[in-house]
Amino acid sequence: MRTKIRARQATRQARAGDARKTAAAEIGAYRGDPSFMASLARGLAVLQAFDVRQRALSVSQVSAATGIPRAAARRCLYTLRELGYVAEENGLYALRPKVLSLGFSHLSSRPLATAAQPLLDRCRDRLHESCSLAVLDGGEVYYQARAETTRIMSIALYVGTRLPAYCTSMGRTLLAHLPPDELERYLLRTALLPRTTRTVTSPDKLRELLAGVRRAGYAIVDQELELGLRSIAVPVFDRDGRVVASINAGTQAARVPLRDLTQIFLLELRAAAQELSLLA
Repeated sequence: MRTKIRARQATRQARAGDARKTAAAEIGAYRGDPSFMASLARGLAVLQAFDVRQRALSVSQVSAATGIPRAAARRCLYTLRELGYVAEENGLYALRPKVLSLGFSHLSSRPLATAAQPLLDRCRDRLHESCSLAVLDGGEVYYQARAETTRIMSIALYVGTRLPAYCTSMGRTLLAHLPPDELERYLLRTALLPRTTRTVTSPDKLRELLAGVRRAGYAIVDQELELGLRSIAVPVFDRDGRVVASINAGTQAARVPLRDLTQIFLLELRAAAQELSLLA
């Protein structure tokens, strides 16, 4: 069984190559499913094309970012504009505040995120680094709370951010505590693409690392998501002993040595996680 899984993983990664799978390709995988609404999926993909670095986009840029044909991208943008989710000026489209309504109710109803915020603020103030809370959602790390410092890094992180689980410290913490069959399903459907030259892309190596994370009770990722960025994360358990979230602290590799992550950062994060576990 394991041999078959590895073979299928190798085939999947070979097909993925070095390019990230486009939204259009993911939508196309559902072709033939009569219950799947491709038009809705395209509209959501268009919304997700906007981010902190791409605040205003043309139809061509949206098409390139999503892989959706220009004509379909134009119709999506027109519909979103008419519904009040985007604004258009001189051929450029930008999100309007109404998009916040799509996720605010969910985020504001999460008691764990609300309880975590003062604890993250405390960690940030003591460590002088940004700290976050995230959960595992659809094979990605989904940020639910964050305490920022004033330092600017090239990667934009905020509540609602999604990142690959396999190359992030919170992601590895959460993956390490999945049941074995769920972890194998995750590895089967996920292309482990190199975000940097340091990214672990071997399923066998990742399994080995995750086993170590489970034993140690924390995960450190050193410049695998972005060069110059390293982070440490710990799990948050609920009262039944299940891992429900993870909290981390990220820092610049040139400024903070690895030993500080285990000798200083780990103590603060574990204290915060233990307090939060009482409320989970």
